[in-house]
Amino acid sequence: MSHVERRVFLGMALSAIPLAASDTLGTQEPAKRVYVAAGDDRFGVHKTLGISTIDFKVTGADSGGAMLVIENTNRSKGGPARHLHVAQDELFYVAQGSYVIEIGSERFTLSAGDAILAPRRIPHAWAFVGEGAGHDVGRMVITFTPPGQMEAFFREVSKTDAMPIQDPQLWRAHGMELVGPPLKV
Repeated sequence: MSHVERRVFLGMALSAIPLAASDTLGTQEPAKRVYVAAGDDRFGVHKTLGISTIDFKVTGADSGGAMLVIENTNRSKGGPARHLHVAQDELFYVAQGSYVIEIGSERFTLSAGDAILAPRRIPHAWAFVGEGAGHDVGRMVITFTPPGQMEAFFREVSKTDAMPIQDPQLWRAHGMELVGPPLKV
């Protein structure tokens, strides 16, 4: 392939890549630079779910509709009910502590530095399995792509300061299906 042919090929290949998420996801603004310091929430509001706290790091509005990134800090053992996301992939990255996650019929044990992807439409559940005292808290960075209704879900369920209730209608209203109980730890 000649230099000119390579440039034309590269130009065609690059033209197939959307310049911003707004090109493929509707009317969202293009992504922008966002900085959120350690221990902070994007909006300065820590959302509590009983055993854990959720901080928004990057929202759908920040990313042109491409992703939602949260940091989940567990103070005691446990996690959400088994569920699936109809239209979101969910990436888990463990920053601190020990977690167990089941995706489909497979079970994994994750510790600091481990990451795993739970693809959309595959049932999954996870739980912090550390002691949750002193330095043994759990911290996990979770990314949803695209964000869908996840930001609204976390805002809604944090109003009760408890883990999300196992009400199928609540989960369905936010693009998920509730398919079973939380993992036993």
